Amino acid sequence: MYAQILDKTGKNTVVHVSTLSKEVKETVKNGGNREAAACVGKMVALEAKKKKISDVVFDRSGFLYHGRVKVLADSARENGLKF
Repeated sequence: MYAQILDKTGKNTVVHVSTLSKEVKETVKNGGNREAAACVGKMVALEAKKKKISDVVFDRSGFLYHGRVKVLADSARENGLKF
């Protein structure tokens, strides 16, 4: 699972976090569950804060808004991202 924040043009990635990221791998054992999704959401929000980003548009890329996608979004919101 991954999350990224693009700039306004949509061409450049400003923030990228995935279950393969070092910080996430150190925190969770399995990268394919809700715990990992929550960790990715938290980490993407924290990285965005470091770059002074607070407002984003959430694009699910066609995935249904439930399960891990919902957990990731909720975790990002809890950690300061607004969308």
